[in-house]
Amino acid sequence: MPTISVTSVMVDDQAKALAFYAEKLGFALKTDVSLGEYRWLTVVGVGEPDGVELLLEPDAHPAAKVFKQALVADGIPYTSFTVDDVRAEYADLLERGVTFTMAPTAMGPVVAAVLDDTCGNLIQLTSPA
Repeated sequence: MPTISVTSVMVDDQAKALAFYAEKLGFALKTDVSLGEYRWLTVVGVGEPDGVELLLEPDAHPAAKVFKQALVADGIPYTSFTVDDVRAEYADLLERGVTFTMAPTAMGPVVAAVLDDTCGNLIQLTSPA
């Protein structure tokens, strides 16, 4: 049965994305391999070196930019991350200068907040309600 080893988020600038995902969100660098103009650049959760890798994928294809812009315009998160406590994470990330487009909100069995990753995406954080 397949398992997820790598998933991606399309970013407008890989260096800026690495800074945001590592310094602001607290992910750890896993792989950084130069591939010419771009890099195979992945991060993982701290304490999960063998966990699912998040590829910071260049949004170089014209369709990627249009897709991302449409999602942001409609307020739709590109992906979602789970945290232990959204309200606590929200407060911590606000102190680190992260911009949110939606404050923690109860949504049935979860509490969710939506942040701007500075790379053209909205990202949802969720935790149990």
